Amino acid sequence: MADDDGPMNRTITPSILPKPRGYVHGVTTTGTVLYVSGQVAHNTTGQLVSPAFTAQFAQCIDNVLTVVRAAGGGSTDIVKLVAYVTDMGKYRESTGDLREVWKARFGDYYPAMTLVSVNGLIEPGALVEIEGVAHLP
Repeated sequence: MADDDGPMNRTITPSILPKPRGYVHGVTTTGTVLYVSGQVAHNTTGQLVSPAFTAQFAQCIDNVLTVVRAAGGGSTDIVKLVAYVTDMGKYRESTGDLREVWKARFGDYYPAMTLVSVNGLIEPGALVEIEGVAHLP
């Protein structure tokens, strides 16, 4: 679902993601660039999918992809991702599983990416938050 916010910007709010409070899921500018807000591992009811790192990472990616698809794009339209993790050790321990998560969603495609270690995230229990930028067709 998209909302018009004037001639230059359009917010993207997929109906299957929890309604955001204090932010939007995504914003397009001039109809070609989509900025996806940080997505935590919320499922469709707004609950964290699991306390497990890999499950949260997968759900964050799925939520980013949901926003991109709602705006008319696909996985290879994503040009930049930033992942924030609360435990770099868990990230390193999970790299094999994360590779499988990635391959299932992106195949061999990789956008520009950044990984940032943080002390905490706004959602209690969240271990991962991922934001992105997509160039839409």
